[in-house]
Amino acid sequence: MKELACKCGHVNPEGTELCLSCGRALTKDADSKKTSDVMRYEGMARRSQTYNASIIDKVWNFFSSVKVGVWLILITLIVSAFGTILPQVLFIPPLIPPEVYYEEHYGWFGRIYYMLGFHDLYNSWWYMLFIAAVGISIIVASIDRVVPLYKALKNQRINRHASFMKRQRLFAEKEVADPNQTIAEIKEKLKNKRYRIREEEGHLLAEKGRFARWGPYVNHTGLIIFLIGGLLRFVPGMYVDEILWIREGETMAIPGTDQEYFLESEGFTVDTYNTDEDSEVFNDTIDRVGSIVKNYQTDAILYKREEGGIAGDQRELIEEQRKAIQVNQPLKFDNFAVYQVTYKLDEIRSMSFTMDNKATEKSVGSFDIDLFQPQDVYELDENHKVELMGYYPDFEGFENGEPQSATPVPNNPAFLFNLFSPENPEGEVSFIAIQETLEPLGENDYALSFSGIETHDVSGLTVRKDLTLWILGLGGTIFMIGVIQGSYFNHRRLWLKITEDGKLMAAGHTNKNWFGLKKDIEYSIAGTDLTEITDQFEEKEKKSVALEEKEENDRDSIS
Repeated sequence: MKELACKCGHVNPEGTELCLSCGRALTKDADSKKTSDVMRYEGMARRSQTYNASIIDKVWNFFSSVKVGVWLILITLIVSAFGTILPQVLFIPPLIPPEVYYEEHYGWFGRIYYMLGFHDLYNSWWYMLFIAAVGISIIVASIDRVVPLYKALKNQRINRHASFMKRQRLFAEKEVADPNQTIAEIKEKLKNKRYRIREEEGHLLAEKGRFARWGPYVNHTGLIIFLIGGLLRFVPGMYVDEILWIREGETMAIPGTDQEYFLESEGFTVDTYNTDEDSEVFNDTIDRVGSIVKNYQTDAILYKREEGGIAGDQRELIEEQRKAIQVNQPLKFDNFAVYQVTYKLDEIRSMSFTMDNKATEKSVGSFDIDLFQPQDVYELDENHKVELMGYYPDFEGFENGEPQSATPVPNNPAFLFNLFSPENPEGEVSFIAIQETLEPLGENDYALSFSGIETHDVSGLTVRKDLTLWILGLGGTIFMIGVIQGSYFNHRRLWLKITEDGKLMAAGHTNKNWFGLKKDIEYSIAGTDLTEITDQFEEKEKKSVALEEKEENDRDSIS
């Protein structure tokens, strides 16, 4: 690494723009830059400007670039937008396969959307890579800048070279009767403004609000913590958001608990508003839409598996609590919360059939089919039985002669039976669906007749667990502190220097809010021999405007 020697004798690291001792510009490039650009990091060398030899240096320099960081954020935002075009898989009906749902509802676009993985975008590994890249960029860019800034501000020199003073936007140089007396008067007034004063051999540095310079880095720290919290949601056991469909009388393992907790539904209740009993406020709406739900709830029992019990064995369960789960009144346990979100009324639970002799029109027996646990064979008597050859819970038609089921939910059940009787020991094939009976191999001697159904209600529950909320909250809080720190406060400095010929030189700099700094300086120099300080930027602007006006007047005179 090369070193840069200043005229004052101080040796600075390569990449340093202003001498860390006297403040002189060390390169022509630094001398031609705006003072605000050079002073952003106090002219200190950054690692990305110094090292570029190894592959580590090149990777560091890539991620430390603000342009690269902005592009990574833009690309991540664009990719994130694709996930909002169609509903994510989390928000589609849970009982319908995603590949079927997207193609049925959105056609060829939905099929492509599913094939490209956009249906579960925010859980994909490549989306996580984008998030990780943004996080790495923020970390590297922050470290690359905050370390040299910290070193420069910690070791600020009080006595600055005249060229450094003259480069500052606020500057004044004047002969005064007693420079030391003038500095003492200004010093007392600066103390009233709560400036931190440092003096050295007749020179003075007044500083206020240095902590404002750390605002962007506090901001970045909060953002990084927030991103870590988001990534931790993909760590098993940290975040659970699952749908649990449970039927009346059913006991099911609660998702995300490793079959440690089970939930039993004792019953499901739906209450609606009644025009006779309830407020007249709802009467018009009830007349218009038919009914309005007042409350729906699942009467649930929470069980926990005995310690040392076998996972999934429902015989070794201990009752923990009973709870009527209602909307906004969840069942809570062990960092989990079970919310009531939806329901399905009158789902078909079982269907009853009779086997009839067509010639005599007499029934030879009946049987019930549990649509969730159907049997292979149903014995009617010693001479008659029914074999279930095929079961199609959600029959949607035939494809190449084969019955098809859209979903595993019994919305439109259909069956393929083989009927055994003394007249037909090899059996007779019969296909039965709702309002449809087919005998594909010819006329049968026996037929199945539908005799009844049994229904039950299904409760839709959401199981949630989130151990990352406090991390997200902490990150968000730190982020906002950084925003406030960097936006509403500013770092103000005033240098006072006695030149070799006895003049008093003053220079002021701030990272923002020049008006506020000028008001502080005007207050401090009021009544002293240093009557005013010049805003060199405004003076330059005035000269530029005056020159333009002069050139325009000259052109008008010539014309």
